[in-house]
Amino acid sequence: MRRVSCAPRHDWRETAERSGFLFHTIDGAPYWDESAYYAFTLSEIENGIEEPTQELHGMALDLVAKVVESEELLERLAIPQEQWELVRDSWRRHDPHLYGRMDLCYDGDGPAKLYELNYDTPTSLYESAYFQWLWLEEMVGRRELPPQTDQYNHIQEDLIDVFTHLRKAWGWEATEKSAAFVFAAVAQSAEDSGTVEYLRDLAEQAGFRTKHLAIEEIGIDAAGRFSDLEDEVIQALFKLYPWEDLFSEEYGQFLSSCGARLFEPPWKAILSNKGILPLLWETHPNHPNLLPAVFADSPASVPAGWVRKPFFSREGANILAVSPLGTRTEVPGPYGGPAILQQYCPPPRFGDGYALVGSWMIGDRPSGLGMREDDTAVTRDTSRFVPHVILA
Repeated sequence: MRRVSCAPRHDWRETAERSGFLFHTIDGAPYWDESAYYAFTLSEIENGIEEPTQELHGMALDLVAKVVESEELLERLAIPQEQWELVRDSWRRHDPHLYGRMDLCYDGDGPAKLYELNYDTPTSLYESAYFQWLWLEEMVGRRELPPQTDQYNHIQEDLIDVFTHLRKAWGWEATEKSAAFVFAAVAQSAEDSGTVEYLRDLAEQAGFRTKHLAIEEIGIDAAGRFSDLEDEVIQALFKLYPWEDLFSEEYGQFLSSCGARLFEPPWKAILSNKGILPLLWETHPNHPNLLPAVFADSPASVPAGWVRKPFFSREGANILAVSPLGTRTEVPGPYGGPAILQQYCPPPRFGDGYALVGSWMIGDRPSGLGMREDDTAVTRDTSRFVPHVILA
């Protein structure tokens, strides 16, 4: 695994905007950064990333099966009691899921370590699945990369397969009279809107009739069902909106009666919760792909270096990291509430940046990766996305 500097395409911004990648720049600085790429060997991908991703996913699902049957663990994860049955029934029904992303510490030398599971509202999907593949094709076409250069990336194909399976299982056809699969995100977020628009396009390729709504535009009819702006009952909804927020808002009381197939399903509320990390460590102590983790209010001993993470924080917000030497790094943000302590393990440094591996699960299959890079050891929403390749 290495970081290789390269010349950006002269027209990359025009290519991004032509492709619908409208959040390629954040606060005047490139979010998409093709001034370098990360090069992996096939063995590093298959053995260092893909294999542990599959194993960690299986461990996580086994833990969901345990948590839903334990009121003590549901309470420990701060899931509201009035939503326990919703979460439990979702798991018992085997409600299907689309995707998730694991954030891993990996430098090509030694086992990958799990930082956290982003299994409810993961973003960086479009750039992982599509735009970095487009970059690869153009770089090979321009002879900037060897013709045999590959990429660990079958995310888009796997998503279309999952959507196709769902449509056939439900017996839906893409006609004007068929139910619509609705994709919703917060109206003011360009990244979230871009993510759901990409997913909506893939669902249409799989044969669904679709709609794109802002979360704020979803209504409730007299029967307590979710409805759209045309008063059509929503029968399938992908919401890029956290379960913990839905649980606490007015809509939470209608989740059991809403009548919609929900994506991600309610049982994903367990895996999107950082409280899952100490439970994984308790269940699989000393596992080579896990970092020691405890609940912040636990009397268990704390390692010399640790990172405090709120259960429901996102994009690096409200993280407090204390190195073994006592150096403190604190990131502000809006999240409070219960938290965990995880062993201090900064991402590997390549050149001037710290590199984070985002390993994608589509359904229950490892499907690709996206590399994020930051000048600090904490990955945030402004951290750069850098493409990757597989070279012999």
